[in-house]
Amino acid sequence: MSVARRTGAITPRDISAAKGSTPLVCLTAYTTPVARLVDPDCDVVLVGDSVGMVLHGLSSTLGVTLEMMIMHGKAVRRGLERALMVVDMPFGSYEEGPEQAMRNAARLMAETECAAVKIEGGETMAETIRFLSERGVPVMAHVGLTPQAVNALGGYRVQGKGLEAERIRRDALAVAEAGAFSVVLEKVPETLARRITEDVAIPTIGIGASPACDGQILVVDDMLGMFTDFRPKFVKRYAELAKQAETAVKSYAQEVRERRFPAPEHVFGE
Repeated sequence: MSVARRTGAITPRDISAAKGSTPLVCLTAYTTPVARLVDPDCDVVLVGDSVGMVLHGLSSTLGVTLEMMIMHGKAVRRGLERALMVVDMPFGSYEEGPEQAMRNAARLMAETECAAVKIEGGETMAETIRFLSERGVPVMAHVGLTPQAVNALGGYRVQGKGLEAERIRRDALAVAEAGAFSVVLEKVPETLARRITEDVAIPTIGIGASPACDGQILVVDDMLGMFTDFRPKFVKRYAELAKQAETAVKSYAQEVRERRFPAPEHVFGE
């Protein structure tokens, strides 16, 4: 049975078994209300370190801390019943080695009650992914454009063009072999994402990748149009909430200044 038809809580094993089945629906969430909103229709809800940029105004994900991920993870957990909850391990919380990664992953899982963590990196992280997987920590991997390595990569550029394609492919194969239950492919050429999806035994989750991937993920604020000045090529806007919010705020401000709000129906009698 496809994950889309499950009525109970989804597990990492369910996601792994969805390879080649109905595409997996994945979105980010950082708060309880948004978690409740996306839960009925999503298979995976990621508490991404993108929260640093989306909610905290940081210029990158590098300033996100473990404490921030725990705080937002707890909030999202309160809003989920069905979707698999995955929490990003932030920059600096796992790169030293498997033991450091295990300590911090265990803390994330214990304090947020998430079912899995996500780690950026390919071949260099394979040993850590294997270490965690063998000790009961399900890992979603992330290769291609890895935002935590944005300085080393020279910006938010497409990864895997030309001769670099084989490196990204090796990364995906390495994390799959190490025990990851799925892998995010971010901002890679469509043909490469399609090839990797065919080559690896675990589901691929695309973001700026290919419709051939086993699933897709977007930052929820991006697809809802919560920003008026941010339109990456790989995001389709399914709403324009920022424009609607701007209109609503202007209407509110005008009514307050003209003493038309609150109206009689909004105040209390004696």
